[in-house]
This record gives sequence, structure tokens and C-alpha cells, in this order.
Amino acid sequence: MGPSLARWPDSPTAGRMWHSPPVRQPSRRAFFGATAAVAAGSLTAACETDGPRATSAAIAPVPPTGRFQAGIVAPQEAQATVLVLVVDLHDGVAVGPLVAELGKTVQALTAGADARLFGLPPGDLTVTIGIGPRLVRMADPALPGAEDFPEFPHEQIPPSARGGDLLLQICASDPMIPPIAAAALLESRGLRERWRQSGHRGTTVPVEGGHTAPRNLFGFTDGIVGPRTTVQQHQNLWLPDGPATDGTIAVLRRIQLDLPRFAALPVTEQEAVFGRRRHTSEPLSGGTIASDPDLTAKTPDGRYRIPADAHVRRAHPTAVGVGLMLRRSYSITDPAPGLLFISFQNDIRTFTKTLTHMSNGDALLPFTTTTAGATFLILPGFDDTHPLGATVFR
Repeated sequence: MGPSLARWPDSPTAGRMWHSPPVRQPSRRAFFGATAAVAAGSLTAACETDGPRATSAAIAPVPPTGRFQAGIVAPQEAQATVLVLVVDLHDGVAVGPLVAELGKTVQALTAGADARLFGLPPGDLTVTIGIGPRLVRMADPALPGAEDFPEFPHEQIPPSARGGDLLLQICASDPMIPPIAAAALLESRGLRERWRQSGHRGTTVPVEGGHTAPRNLFGFTDGIVGPRTTVQQHQNLWLPDGPATDGTIAVLRRIQLDLPRFAALPVTEQEAVFGRRRHTSEPLSGGTIASDPDLTAKTPDGRYRIPADAHVRRAHPTAVGVGLMLRRSYSITDPAPGLLFISFQNDIRTFTKTLTHMSNGDALLPFTTTTAGATFLILPGFDDTHPLGATVFR
């Protein structure tokens, strides 16, 4: 495979190669051009915050370049809207140049320098790009993400909605921006759209340290537990070595939720399904929303406070014996009410073992049907000197 290319200064592999240049912020011209567009058109965007709605000009841009791709831990809280595109490549397309071209398009879009934005300010637009197993195997079969995703119970996934060559995760606070950015990205020659899904973040609940978690369509908070600190992220999120260092593995699943049947349950039974209080989000074992569920806690008569089949027990990393996964999931209403589940982890077994453990008795799964799914190797970060995908496609 040859030596890896550039590593960022605080990377585990720093010292082997050169240090990369600092992250570039959007130019003053792009920034003031975006600001002028807002003033001229009085454009506003609904931002998922605890305060009043802010205009796009007031939303801080998210640099697309750096050690890691944007849209995973930056911004800290996921934007209000997402559009996920899963696309295939035509035969004979040179993958490396195509991915590098997509990276340049992302830079132009996020800087507001692409005419295809029609003068709209990009705000906090992020585009996160990953490659599917077929392309991973073309680059190097030994790379993480080379294996096709296995099938699981509670799935009704047609062939057209399983797998895919490229993931384009497009997030922004302004719901107008993702579909416009998607159209620009799809102009790259050699791309064929496989399926797409838009979603939105529900009302958020404070967790701790400035982090929040959104409520899903069942009324419960989603994605509370995850690698929040830098140490946890290096342990559980980012790939530690090889050509994909500082990348990660994404799992994408579109899940239909049976709202009428779940709504028919008494609140206490709904809480038993999740293992949390619906209103406060605290685990049934006690504490606060940020408290780690106590899986050993029992009532005076000897029953587990968190039922044996509760979701928080069946999916808990300690119970499964895996690391943490970072979830940035969105609620969906089309083609049916549900959840666009997106998780990031540096070992695909973190997810597959968790879902296997859930399949063997999670009370939540009977209320779900997965209708689309895929896994992708999220490429390492990039900049003007080191194009997107340069360390993987050489």
C-alpha cells in the first residue's frame, strides 16, 4: 500500500510525514457576499436552537477542511435539516479524481462561491462524503469498510435501497440549502442517484457540556450516549492508522416507526420499552438524563428497574461489550413516519454486535421496520494541498 500521506499535527501518526496547513476559513469576499445576499433578499432560516430564530448570515460557517470531515463532530450539535444521497458510479469512472472533484465542489459551496447556490448564503452547510464497500475494495480490500453490510431481522429493504457506492450527507440549518447543494454535487460526471432521504431534528433536550439530544417521533430522546470528549472520540470514533486514518465508519438506516401501535401503550409501558422516562429522559434506574443507566438496579421486590428487554439495556455498550457510537439521527415523515439513523464508529462491529444483541430481545424493534440501509467508509479530512480521498485513492 505504501506510506500514508499527510497527517494532522496531533494525529497518532504525526511525525511520519509533513504537518498539514491550518484549516482555512471562508474568504472575506465569500462571507460578505453571503451577508449581502441575506440583507437583499431578507432570507431567514429556522435554526434548531433554544433562542429566537436566526438569519443565515448570523449562523457561523463550518470550515469544510481540516483533519476530519465536517458534519460528524463539527458543528457540535447537528444542524436542523439533512439530505442524504446514496449514489452509484458508472462503470469506468476514475474514483480518485471524482472524489477530489467533489471535495472542491464542497469547498466552493460552503464558501458561498458557487453560482449554483443562486446567491443564497450557505450558512452552516456541511457535506460529509463516504465510499461504499465496492469502492473500498477497489482501493484496498484490507481497508475498514470493505465488507458488505449483513442483513438483520425487522428489515424490508429492496435491492435498490441496500448498499451504494457513495454517501453524500448534506446538513444545514436552512432547509432550502441541502437540496440546492445536492443538485450541484450530482452534476459531477459519472454519478447515478440510488436513493435519497431528507430529515429534520426534533425538539432538543439539554444533556450536559453544551450537548443536546433530539426527541424522536415516539417522544423519547435519541442519541444521548456517545463519544463526547476528545479522548472518547479517538478511542471510539476515528480510525487510528492506515490510509484512512482520521476517517470513520458510517452506518445509515431508514427506519419506519409504527406510531399508532406505540401510542396505544400506556406511558409506563412506553417507558419500559425504552428504559427511560419520557418527559425527563432519565433512565428508569434513576439519576438525570446524563446518568449512565444502572443495569443492576432493582426494586425492593427484586425486579430490574430497567427491564431485561428495554432498549437502553439491550443497546448499552457495556451489555453488548463494544465501544461507543456517535449518533446524528433525524426524524422523517416521507415515505412514512420514522427515523433516519446515522451512526459513526471506528469499528463496524460496534454497530453489528449492538444490533445483533437488540435482535435477541429488544422491546423496541417490533415497532420498527428498516426500509433502507448501507455502510460507508467516511474519508479523512482534506484541504487545498491534500485533496479529498488522496490517502485512499493513490
